[in-house]
Amino acid sequence: MPWTMSSERPIYLQLVDRIKRQIAAGTYSPGDRFPSVRELALEAAVNPNTMQRALAALEADGLLITSRTAGRTVTTEEVLIRKMKEQIATEEYERFYQSMRELGYDDEGIREFIREAKVPAVKGGES
Repeated sequence: MPWTMSSERPIYLQLVDRIKRQIAAGTYSPGDRFPSVRELALEAAVNPNTMQRALAALEADGLLITSRTAGRTVTTEEVLIRKMKEQIATEEYERFYQSMRELGYDDEGIREFIREAKVPAVKGGES
C-alpha cells in the first residue's frame, strides 16, 4: 500500500500511525528486525530525518527496540501490541459511529446498516 501523506497533520505523526497499523496488522511481527531509516524513508518518499523522528516516537512508545548490534526490532511484548491494536480499532469505530450519527442514523439504524451492508471487506463474515 502506498505511503500517502496529507498536509493536515505533521508527516512524522502520519508515519507513526502507519507503522503502528503495520505492526498491529502483523506486517512486522514481534521480534522482527525493522528496516533501516534510509530504507523506510526511501519507501515512504520522506526525508530520513522525518522518518528518524517517527521511529524515535515508536521507540518511546515501546513498540521498537534499538540494539547496537541488531539495529531496530519490533517489541516482543505482545500485550502492548494487542492493546495498541485495540486502541486503533476503537478510534476507527468511534470515527465510523460519529460519521453515521452525523448522517442521521440512530444506534439501531447503524446496527441495521452493518447487518445489511454489502461491503467486500465483510463478505462471508455475516453473523
